[in-house]
Amino acid sequence: MRWIYLAAGIALYVKMLVFPNLSVDSAELSIVDSIVLDSGVPNAVSGIIFRNRLYDTIFEVVVFTLAIMGVRFLLADEQPTNTVHQFTDHPSVVLARLGATIAALVSVELAIRGHLSPGGGFAAGVAGGTAIGLVAITASSTWMEAIYKRWHAAVLEKVSVLIFIVAALLFLAGIELPTGETGTLLSGGWIPLLNALVAIKVALGSWAAILLFIRYRGLL
Repeated sequence: MRWIYLAAGIALYVKMLVFPNLSVDSAELSIVDSIVLDSGVPNAVSGIIFRNRLYDTIFEVVVFTLAIMGVRFLLADEQPTNTVHQFTDHPSVVLARLGATIAALVSVELAIRGHLSPGGGFAAGVAGGTAIGLVAITASSTWMEAIYKRWHAAVLEKVSVLIFIVAALLFLAGIELPTGETGTLLSGGWIPLLNALVAIKVALGSWAAILLFIRYRGLL
């Protein structure tokens, strides 16, 4: 079998060297340019995610929500960990808090301007979840859960999902907001709102998962 894999690899490289490049002629209308023109945002990836394949994005958000619910269901019958050991040495705490601050700022930037530059709602949510995780490994889990409950993060997560689904359905039904001037903050119609809602949902969902795993499994 090893010789078959080797022969297949050599054939692939020969194919790339011998056969001509089948790329589209640059003189023709670029697909990226057409997406930017249709969506009204310079970030073509955001245009694809929140316009061309919005159906897929809706179900991606729903799947992420189901995953968080699955974590709660998976750990429902387990006993909470008696003692959770956090990082307490000063250098680790300082580095984690500094990293959390940077990740939080990046999250806000991507949530607000993700339709204008590389990034978007999912990347913003991951950055926000990273910031929360860095704080969680250096802070009391009881304190983290108290803040989670005080700000009603679980309710906000569910509300953000519902608003996202309603806004996406309105968009798919043909109700569009003004696209504005391409390249400005308030451009792209529904896309900036959908972008921010996804960021909130992913960040708060990550927060819930982190708290659950720390409560029942400790720091993994």
